[in-house]
Amino acid sequence: MTFSEELSRRSEAVQKIIYTYLPAEEGFQKTLLEAMNYSMTAGGKRLRPLLMQETYRLFGGNGKAVEPFMAAMEMIHTHSLVHDDLPAMDNDEYRRGKKTTHIVYGEAMAILAGDGLLNYAYETACRAFVLEPENPHIGEAMAILAGKTGIYGMLGGQAVDVQAVGEPLSREKLDFIYRLKTGALIEGAMMIGAILAGASKEEIETIARVAADVGLAFQIQDDILDVISTNQELGKPTGSDERNHKTTYITVQGLEKAKTDVAAISERAIRTLASLPQKNDFLEELIGALVTRRN
Repeated sequence: MTFSEELSRRSEAVQKIIYTYLPAEEGFQKTLLEAMNYSMTAGGKRLRPLLMQETYRLFGGNGKAVEPFMAAMEMIHTHSLVHDDLPAMDNDEYRRGKKTTHIVYGEAMAILAGDGLLNYAYETACRAFVLEPENPHIGEAMAILAGKTGIYGMLGGQAVDVQAVGEPLSREKLDFIYRLKTGALIEGAMMIGAILAGASKEEIETIARVAADVGLAFQIQDDILDVISTNQELGKPTGSDERNHKTTYITVQGLEKAKTDVAAISERAIRTLASLPQKNDFLEELIGALVTRRN
């Protein structure tokens, strides 16, 4: 089986897990629940829950407690996309080749759907306490989930990004935005996988360094694809960064330097991962594949 085939197989398995945690579309708030599920079932790579699961496996995890955390992380990621697409933010009409949530359900319901996904994510993650009440690491994993997605993580990075639109950015501030807005969720995903599996403090710190590089490489590749990809490949309009007057890695470093750097950062992440005594060949290949992705 090729890596591409194995990736497809594992991504589908992850998606099935996520779908089991989606809310039933019923009650007077049914439209809200439909909007939440529309956003969650619109496709996507399921990268963050996949990284969480593979890191969990890296350290010998084989229980069920990781599954609600996987679903929760994807809900939080999707919440951020729903809000990113709003007219007040990036004002995008398509995401993953489908009309965005605010186009289908209206702006007000899209805001509520994003809020709903964020809150429901924490409800979902709490199910791990019931699945594995004997697991002593769930509380620590919850703290990482909350911290990496909040004002000192993803939301904090998003706030700085919004304020910076139309303004020249220093490399220091751009790195801050990338580390929080994109990197924090990937760090959270991989760290939670390690924590739930019982990894040591030193091993979790190593995973955090790996994830920080994965997040940075992922965002730089996003910047590259916004310039060189097509609407069909990307599943959303290209050139949005330029239209929205956003400073990106390419603005600061240039396209060729960005391509060189994303390869070097990915290679560094793989080297750091390889320094651990535990091995997961698929996880190494997955990180390497991020540099060559087209969407």
